[in-house]
Amino acid sequence: MSAQPVSTHPVDEKLPALKMATTGLQHVAAMYAGVVAPPLIVGAAIGLSATDLTFLTGACLFTAGLATFLQTLGIWKIGARLPFVNGVTFAGVAPMTAVVASTEDKSDALPIIFGAVIVAGLLGFLAAPFFSKAVRFFPPVVTGTVITLIGISLLPVAFNWAQGPDPAANDYGSATNLGLAAGTLLIVLLLRRFTRGFVKQIAVLLGLVVGTLIAIPFGVTDFGPVADADVIGFPTPFHFGAPQFQLAAIISLCVVMVVSMTESTADMLALGEIVERPADEKTIAAGLRADTLGSAISPLFNGFMCSAFAQNIGLVAMTKIRSRYVVAVGGGFLVLMGLCPMAASLIAVVPRPVLGGAGVVLFGSVAASGIQTLVRAGLDKDNNVLIVAVSLAVGIVPITAPEFYHAFPETVRIVLDSGISTGCVAAVALNLVFNHLGKGRDAQDVTHPMEAGEEITGSATRAPATP
Repeated sequence: MSAQPVSTHPVDEKLPALKMATTGLQHVAAMYAGVVAPPLIVGAAIGLSATDLTFLTGACLFTAGLATFLQTLGIWKIGARLPFVNGVTFAGVAPMTAVVASTEDKSDALPIIFGAVIVAGLLGFLAAPFFSKAVRFFPPVVTGTVITLIGISLLPVAFNWAQGPDPAANDYGSATNLGLAAGTLLIVLLLRRFTRGFVKQIAVLLGLVVGTLIAIPFGVTDFGPVADADVIGFPTPFHFGAPQFQLAAIISLCVVMVVSMTESTADMLALGEIVERPADEKTIAAGLRADTLGSAISPLFNGFMCSAFAQNIGLVAMTKIRSRYVVAVGGGFLVLMGLCPMAASLIAVVPRPVLGGAGVVLFGSVAASGIQTLVRAGLDKDNNVLIVAVSLAVGIVPITAPEFYHAFPETVRIVLDSGISTGCVAAVALNLVFNHLGKGRDAQDVTHPMEAGEEITGSATRAPATP
């Protein structure tokens, strides 16, 4: 008797070329807006030229592709080998803009950020095998609080974009700019309400395109960046200068790395159930190594911290296509886009008010995702309510009272002025005090997100492409 052929698990299945290409593009479309938004925010805060902003955006696309290869294809003990798309984590945006604000010479801002990301990535890589054992200290009451703070911290960025690119300009906050922002928001909402499938999935991307076209007659759309961009280019290593290592920035980004690793763990647990290949401790450690190594390598090519995109997990659940090679093809498209400055420059064409309208959806849905997590965090327990209340209050201080810490040293303010960092530290500390020490341990809520098999929602630290 001949031996029965061994069937291939759907995760390891290689589909026909056309199907691989189209479904891979769909994954890119679902997360594209989330990848390009962080460099836009940080670049705008620094005051980068259109050329440098295009370069930074292309670099983030390129490094997202490399990180996706690490996660899906894997090497050695690196990579979960699941259909994960990796890209720039949104959790780092607020701390990075805080670094920019505290840096006197703006030309040093990106080197300081890159240095902090490298250190955070390397430390995370070393901690990956131990992190799964410490996940119980980051239950939904902690992660939900941090996710909510991320969205709240980013909403002022969308509101500023909606008013225009330059606060000193005469048309800043004009009816035209606010109208374009409102129109873009309305388009996204209509697409989400009345379309289905692929079109619904890329509603934000389509909203940006339509909003930009509507803005042309108003004279606020500049096609100069596309005309000046090269068709082919490469993200030159350390284009913005050699990395600088500043302690306060490193601490701030290390906090972000912890939050990002917590979310990635939850994502792996969820995706493992969806594709019927449960993520064990070994898989989680390998996946975290891919996230952290991708983050450590990213600054070499002028990119930011990388992490898994949860909205793509929802796409896997919706399409039932579980092949990791499909997502690897998506990573290939990201690399190609990063090597084509003209493609990356398209996002620089989008007027700020149009970005502001889409940003309300992007950033608001991050906060909503955090609230969803908090709903599952056991807020019927007084201890958890207190943890959330105080942590949110601490995290919102830099937003509502920007000068609150003005008397502190400049290096300390980099951490304190990040609501994400201070809120996360407060939530972890309070959770330890109320839910892990003494009598509180009996009433603790240490269930990790996704362990109870809850519904997949948008990622905390990666801006959802749709709400």
